Amino acid sequence: MELDYVLIGNRIKELRIKKNWTQAILAEVAHVEPSNISHIERAATKVSLPTVMDIANALGVTLDDLVYGNLVKSSHISCKRIDELLEDCDDEELKIITEIIKNAKPIIKKYKK
Repeated sequence: MELDYVLIGNRIKELRIKKNWTQAILAEVAHVEPSNISHIERAATKVSLPTVMDIANALGVTLDDLVYGNLVKSSHISCKRIDELLEDCDDEELKIITEIIKNAKPIIKKYKK
């Protein structure tokens, strides 16, 4: 399985912007060149594992947060993402979303076969 460097770059950019950081700030905190951050975010380069670790540490996230989608088994990350999506929902919204999921699952399984 080939790593999806576009996906990794997009996640890094998304998390960097969420912190209101420029590429220069992330580069400084992660101890990499600012141009390297640009190349990574655009998937113009294949980022090394040590650099991904430095970036993850700088952003205060796990490696899973950056490579999610490249992993074959990543259910715990899925749960975390779902929790993030639901964190601002009230009880009524959660009931509706739960009902939607309950009804969508059999349909998805039917068409997956």
